[in-house]
Amino acid sequence: MTILCVRFQLPPMCEAVLPGLLGLLEEFTPVVEALPPDGALADLRGAERYFGRSAVELASVIRVRALARYGVDCVIGAGPGPVLARVALRDARPGVTCAVPEQPDAVAEFLAGRPVSALPGIGAATARTLNEYGLDTLGLVAAAPLSTLQRLIGAKAGRELREKAGGVDRGRVVPNAVSRSLVAERPFGIDELNADRHRGALLSAAEEIGARLRAVEKVCRTLTLTVRYADRSSTARSRTLKEPTAHSAALTGTAYGMYEALGLQRARVRALVLRAEGLAPADQASHQLTFDPVDEKVRRIEEVADRARAKFGPRAVMPGALAVTDGLSWPTAA
Repeated sequence: MTILCVRFQLPPMCEAVLPGLLGLLEEFTPVVEALPPDGALADLRGAERYFGRSAVELASVIRVRALARYGVDCVIGAGPGPVLARVALRDARPGVTCAVPEQPDAVAEFLAGRPVSALPGIGAATARTLNEYGLDTLGLVAAAPLSTLQRLIGAKAGRELREKAGGVDRGRVVPNAVSRSLVAERPFGIDELNADRHRGALLSAAEEIGARLRAVEKVCRTLTLTVRYADRSSTARSRTLKEPTAHSAALTGTAYGMYEALGLQRARVRALVLRAEGLAPADQASHQLTFDPVDEKVRRIEEVADRARAKFGPRAVMPGALAVTDGLSWPTAA
């Protein structure tokens, strides 16, 4: 048992403490991979030998330190590999670490009854395709002929799915830096069902991220939207932008596209979190020129608005849709 998957139960507007929580994990191992917006993978292979404790025992120490230093509880899954640790996280709860057994037969038994959607990377479309052919659990997928899976979802994807369903985890933890991202969170005072308010929150978050990126002369390559629901569950979607950008209109359009793709309808939303990832210097990014004068005009207005905000405050200039928020107060830039 060498890999931990940790999800920190961050209160609203407290994602700023995530770098500190990742630093806590790095006290045990330098091999830590951030999983925005509120999680991480940690490879404790060396830590188990150094501290003379198992990964599950170290997980208890991590949990106590997170509570003592930051007042943040966490749920932890443990497994022989990162994929198995992420599957275990689904059954974990605060105070109790869920661990996947190490023996191959026990791993296969642990996975057998779980739905195919329990595997990280299996989206709704793939799960729906498999379910239509009666392959609705990982046990059935592991027992299915490889040729059948490859015919349904493709050669490479079918082979990888069959291996993972059988407990073969070839993944590894890749250290990264959470500082290479910017996040804007928009909590609601009540569990919000109104889609117009959801879109208003996304507009506000995208405007903030765009302004912050331009202030530090950065662009982002990927945008991630996390929707947190009233039952404490969440859904996250990521989308790679057509080109690295700090243009608020492009960020807003991408955020709206991810939101619409979720088809939330009457979902009770507690908070929306927008994260810009893959940051790079703006002077190294390319921009596809167009013959559309509107786009160039919008970018010039954006520059003027940034200067006004820098001088008179973040609410000096804002989109008209955010001028009236019906009691909701969100900054438009930071």
